[in-house]
This record gives sequence, C-alpha cells and structure tokens, in this order.
Amino acid sequence: MNKPSQAAQRASGSSFYRGMRILPRAEREAMFEIYSFCRAVDDIADDPGPRDLRRQRLAQWRSDIAAIYAGTAPSRLPGLAQAVRKFNLAREDLMAIIDGMEMDVVADIRAPDRATLDLYCDRVACAVGRLSVRVFGMQPEAGIALAHHLGRALQLTNILRDLDEDASLGRLYLPREALQAAGIAATEPAEVLAHPALGKACAVLVALAEEHFRQARAVMAQSPRRRVRAPRIMGEAYRAILEALIARGFAPPRRPVRHSRAKLLLIVLRNLV
Repeated sequence: MNKPSQAAQRASGSSFYRGMRILPRAEREAMFEIYSFCRAVDDIADDPGPRDLRRQRLAQWRSDIAAIYAGTAPSRLPGLAQAVRKFNLAREDLMAIIDGMEMDVVADIRAPDRATLDLYCDRVACAVGRLSVRVFGMQPEAGIALAHHLGRALQLTNILRDLDEDASLGRLYLPREALQAAGIAATEPAEVLAHPALGKACAVLVALAEEHFRQARAVMAQSPRRRVRAPRIMGEAYRAILEALIARGFAPPRRPVRHSRAKLLLIVLRNLV
C-alpha cells in the first residue's frame, strides 16, 4: 500500500478530506497539495506572533510560489510544483490566497465594508475554487462561475459559523453596512456579538450565502456530474451547516455547529450514487 503524502496526511482530519477522497488519484493528490498550501498560509495569518514576522513568512511563500513558476521549486514543495505543472494552476490565484491571508495580518479585520469583505472572500475562498476547478477538469467559463459563487457561499458560511472563534482573535467579518442597518454602531467584536440585534445583521449574510449556493447549484446542474462531484459534496456539507446555523439562531449562548462523521459520509455516498 502506498504511504499517504504529507499533504494528504495534513488534510486527513478535515471535512475537506472526505470530499476529495472520491477523486482519481492525480486529482486527489493535487487537491491535497492545494489544501496543504492554504493551511500553511492560514496558520501564519492566525499565529499570535508579531505582525512583521508573519508578513515576512508570507513574503517567503510568495518567493516560493514565484520559484515554482520559474522552474526552481523549493525542495520542500515538490508536490505543489507537480500539481501546478499537471493542472496548469494559475500563479495569480496562489498569490491571491496569500494576499487574502495578509489582510488578516496587516490589521485585525473588524466590520469591513461590503467591497472589502467581497475582496477578502474572493482571495481566501474563490481563488481556491479557481485552482480547484482546473483540477476537476471543468470548462473554464463554468469553472470560474462555480468558483465565484461556491467560494463566496462557503466563506460566508464560515464567517457565520465562526463568529465567536474570530472574535477571540479580535476579528469581526460582519460588514458594517449590515451592522448599521440593524442599528448596531459598535465594531468591537465582543460588543457586537452581545447585541440583541445581531441576528438581524447576520440575516444579511445568510441571504447572500443562500443566493450564492443557489447560483452554484445552477452551474453544477449544467456541468458533467463526474466533474462536480467533489464541489457538490462541499456545497451540500456547507449548506447543511448554514441551515443548522439558521435553526440555532445567533443570540448567545451560541452552541458550536459541526457535522458528525456519519452525516458527512452520507453526503459523500449520496453523491457517489
């Protein structure tokens, strides 16, 4: 039996892992490499260390990505370099992910305007989608559309799910327009999360995520099913999280919303049939 790659081992504890296991080996290994890269730069963004040092570490990743495209890949990144070559992954998407993580490093994001939030979602989620649809072999136009909508749907769901976790890091991704419309003037995370009108502000992101899920499903319905099995699984899993968040509500105390392994397995099996 072949030993799992380091990238596969890194992904093995995530919900992402089960969705990607259904892919043919070459595609699966490429997706694990993309995931491993994303985890590495995300860990830098979430590190509590000095901001200057974290920006230097992200700058090193930019140099490493540039080296891959120059044909001089660092010895620690042979798998990512192979994925770039085999699936013609776009350099600008890998760089966009680093740029998105740097947005969290330069300063803690608190109540960004809608345009800034959308840029953040595009960098940290949709850019991952644009890499992924190349691996899945989707047609370019459909793939870009799917990455646009599903990436935003997943990231908005993450934001709604992780309100308390993000607040513990001093971050608040709810857009200021939604807060103001709900009558919330504060931008301090703890104060916002304790506000009785929080649910009204969150409803704006819920509606936006639901629309992006709808658009993503429409794209996948017009695509060969074998090409969109993995994103279907991710979409269904995250749509179920969003539904659970809606059912739970956003008033404190907010119990964590997570999938059981059995539910994830059911979603995977349903998409294999």
